Amino acid sequence: MNFINKGLAALLFLLPALGWAAPAFLVDSEWLAERIDEENLIVLEARYYPHRHYTVGHIPGAVQVQRFRDLGDNQAAPLMRFPSREAFQATLRRWGVHDDSTLVLYDDSNTALVSRIHYLLELYGFDMAQVKILNGSTVEWSAFEEMSKEPTPQRTPGTVTLKEANPALFVEWTDVYDDVLSRRDPDVVLLDARPRDMYTGKVIQHAIQGGHIPGAVNVVSLEGTSGQKWKSDEELAALYRDIPKDKTVYAYCHDGFRMSLAYLQLKYLGYKDVRLYNGGWSHWGNELTLPVVQGEAPYSGDYEL
Repeated sequence: MNFINKGLAALLFLLPALGWAAPAFLVDSEWLAERIDEENLIVLEARYYPHRHYTVGHIPGAVQVQRFRDLGDNQAAPLMRFPSREAFQATLRRWGVHDDSTLVLYDDSNTALVSRIHYLLELYGFDMAQVKILNGSTVEWSAFEEMSKEPTPQRTPGTVTLKEANPALFVEWTDVYDDVLSRRDPDVVLLDARPRDMYTGKVIQHAIQGGHIPGAVNVVSLEGTSGQKWKSDEELAALYRDIPKDKTVYAYCHDGFRMSLAYLQLKYLGYKDVRLYNGGWSHWGNELTLPVVQGEAPYSGDYEL
């Protein structure tokens, strides 16, 4: 370890005393460098532009995750509904994953992409104590370690066995329509994790309509990150300060990544009951019979009555 690495290690050691300690599932490049040759450890990379796995490079030995093909239901509309247990299990086995594998996830999108992998693993009952996220991603890794453009050899197929999806972790559009729009259940909060201009309808993207689901409040999950790293506990708590901890939270975004990041952030902050809308805005915004609100307020027009 060189002098700079030692200095960084000392700073990381002092961070808890300064009032912030990284969540247990976040690891740094030094942690990974010390373990990267362990046979039971598998590094998964999910890039926003997947070809950059080869053109920009990847952590040596990292398995490429193609975020749409591998993390959605390829036969559904929209594509980013959750893959079935059987399909995701087959994907994990193709990556060489066993029940006792340690998985280290990284992306180039402030952990939004790998949050989807993390959520799917939890949804289907994988041991989450064995799942880590590389805080700082390739920015931190490449500062001290080499990147590779060599294709990662195909791993020997794994034998992981997943469980049925946990129904307490997701909702369908009918749940949102019933609990939020129709009954105005006071114990349910609907959270829209997309950028503000998509929430208001100023920008129309990923659906033929702009705006948000009536009743949704907007918290931009990516604002809890900076420079490929999570922000402090205090900053995360401030981001979600208007979301009561004693409520059930239904979260959505447009394609399943930002809402997964919101899920992970909320669970880390101590929210007990957080569920993701299977399909999100890519479903709701393309169903012309479902109501949409535009503007800054959760409700407007007839939905305010």
